[in-house]
Amino acid sequence: MTLTRLTRAGAALLLCAGFSTTALAHNPMCECKEIPGEQIQCTGGFSDGSGAPGVTLDVIGYDETILLPGKLGQDSTLTFKKPAAEFYVLFDAGPGHVVEIDQADIQPQ
Repeated sequence: MTLTRLTRAGAALLLCAGFSTTALAHNPMCECKEIPGEQIQCTGGFSDGSGAPGVTLDVIGYDETILLPGKLGQDSTLTFKKPAAEFYVLFDAGPGHVVEIDQADIQPQ
């Protein structure tokens, strides 16, 4: 191999390594808590500390019907009335950035 090819190969490896590190640096995070008044408050964001305003957060029944379509507000939260039916919360920031929270995992504040 020539020096030019080795340099290009090395640069490609460093570039790929940089992308994989960047991709792992912001995993999706979502937490939901039950608050007084039969309300649920969910907060979403990423592990790098960034918020997630505008990201989809849907409340879905166990029969896969969307009980409440939603998006996180400017403060990266969404508050909704606790559904009577069994449900889970789906935080969906795109492929590979999805978090599901079952109602059984939502604790009082």
